Amino acid sequence: MDVVKLRDLAAHGRIEWSKHTLARLILRNIPHSAVRETIITGGIIEDYPQDTPFPSCLVLAWVDGAPYHVVVSLDETTDTVFVITAYEPSLDQFQADFRTRR
Repeated sequence: MDVVKLRDLAAHGRIEWSKHTLARLILRNIPHSAVRETIITGGIIEDYPQDTPFPSCLVLAWVDGAPYHVVVSLDETTDTVFVITAYEPSLDQFQADFRTRR
């Protein structure tokens, strides 16, 4: 995935949010701004090029002192970033760097 393009599109508001994703963000108390900031400033820690209908990836960033994981896909034909899910990673599932799965 082209991280530069992903960041640029997110910075310019080219993000689509599904109803399911929005509901999850509310349940998890994650602000839209934290998701957007994660996409813009974060690094790709896992790449899923075979995902359909578009390739996706897992992005990690620290926003206001908290780690966030955001799974996004990128439709390069319409230059649209789709937020699939976002969550605060758990030490039960990740090492302390929040990059490495246990």
